[in-house]
Amino acid sequence: MLGLLCGMLLIFSGCQEVSYTPKPRAYPKIEYPERTYQAFDQDYCSFTFQYPSYTKIQRDSLFFNESPLHPCWFDLYYPAFDSRIYFTYYSIGQEKSFEELKSDAFELADWHNKKANYIDEFLIERPEQNVHGFAFNIDGPAASPFQFYLTDSTEHFLRGSVYFNTKTQTDSLAPLIELVKEDALKVIETLEWKK
Repeated sequence: MLGLLCGMLLIFSGCQEVSYTPKPRAYPKIEYPERTYQAFDQDYCSFTFQYPSYTKIQRDSLFFNESPLHPCWFDLYYPAFDSRIYFTYYSIGQEKSFEELKSDAFELADWHNKKANYIDEFLIERPEQNVHGFAFNIDGPAASPFQFYLTDSTEHFLRGSVYFNTKTQTDSLAPLIELVKEDALKVIETLEWKK
C-alpha cells in the first residue's frame, strides 16, 4: 500500500509543468567615447605622440618601493574601462644595452604564452622617423592582449603593454580590447623622437 502511494505521488508530481525559459546571452552596454586625440609632449620624455583625449597620463612614482629607473615611466589610464597602457622608457646603454632591452621585450611578450592561444608578432618600420620595433598581438585568456616596443636602436627604447583590471573573459572584453589596441596603434603611428 505504501509503495502504491509513493508511486502515485511520483506520477502526479512529475506532471507539473516547468516554466523555466533560458535567458539569452547579454553583454554590458559600453558607452564608447568620441575618438579624439591630443599631443603628448612632456619635458620628462624624449619623444612625442598622439594619445586619446579620454585617457589620463599617470606618471609612475614607485617601482617595487623604489623610484622608477627613468622619469619617463607613465601610464595611459582609461578611467571608463579601468584599463591602462603601461609605458617604460630606457636610454639605451645607461641601464641596459639595446640587445638586452630587445630580449626583455620578447621575453615579456612570450611569458603570456602560458595562457595565450597564440601570439602574432609584426614588425614596425617607420624609417623616415627612425622608429623601429615589434608589436605583439596576444590572443586568448592572457593577462595582456597587446604589447609593443619602439626604438631608434641607438638612444631610445620605449615599451608599451595593455592591461585590463578585470578577470572577465576575453570574449566579453573583445570590443574594449580592440578600442585600446587601435589607440596603441595610433601611438605607434605618431611617435617621433625629440632632437
